[in-house]
Amino acid sequence: MDFGINGRRALLAGASAGMGRQCAIALAREGADLHISARTESRLLATAEEIARTTGARVVPVVADHSTAAGRETLLAACPEPEITVITSSPPRITEDPLAIESAEWAQAIDTGFLGPLELMREVVGGMKERGFGRIVNIATIGVKSGLDQRVLSGAPKAALVNYAASIARPMSRFNIAINTILPGMFETPGMKKMFIDLAEKNGTTYAAEYDNWRLGTQGNATGRFGDPEDVGALCAFLCSRYASYIVGQSIVIDGGKVRTVF
Repeated sequence: MDFGINGRRALLAGASAGMGRQCAIALAREGADLHISARTESRLLATAEEIARTTGARVVPVVADHSTAAGRETLLAACPEPEITVITSSPPRITEDPLAIESAEWAQAIDTGFLGPLELMREVVGGMKERGFGRIVNIATIGVKSGLDQRVLSGAPKAALVNYAASIARPMSRFNIAINTILPGMFETPGMKKMFIDLAEKNGTTYAAEYDNWRLGTQGNATGRFGDPEDVGALCAFLCSRYASYIVGQSIVIDGGKVRTVF
């Protein structure tokens, strides 16, 4: 299937690892011209080199933190007229007690999970409107649909982001701009692996024990396994394709059957 995005300019904020990296790979395979960003230069450069080498796509790395005004300015200076924008970020820490979260940590989570993506979307939609084509995909979390006390630092800001994205998606859709959000559950990412290492150290257990506790315990899902980030990348590429113009303001769950809702 030809997604019709060969040669399209794609800006991916937060794409050096995990699901963001897989979104970049999927778009590169479809022939998109990539600008990818992250805060850690060494990992970003390695990812950009690997994607370019394995797909033949043009990949420009941009060291930037899109949760800050300076980072967004750097990102948009490198890619001022993106036709595709994908926004994700490393998840914040697991929280044991949501009531114990201090204001400074909330402010950082809101900047990263809500205000940063909001401002980036505001910057790019004007050009998309003028050109008559645009695709924006936010990578959020299933925590926006089902409150999870351990993921509240991610779920609460992302819930606001989902609401905003859906609100602007409707008026923008008449200009062939599709804005949608992916809501992933638990996936095999570097961030997830670090979480299990930290939990094992804290609880005096093993990585395998913590892994299986989340995979098969109360945090588990219908499949009994964690997801492959490549699946998120493929879904993202479809939502950026010419076939997605009639998908407007949707929040699409990909979680192995964790959330038990019909809608």
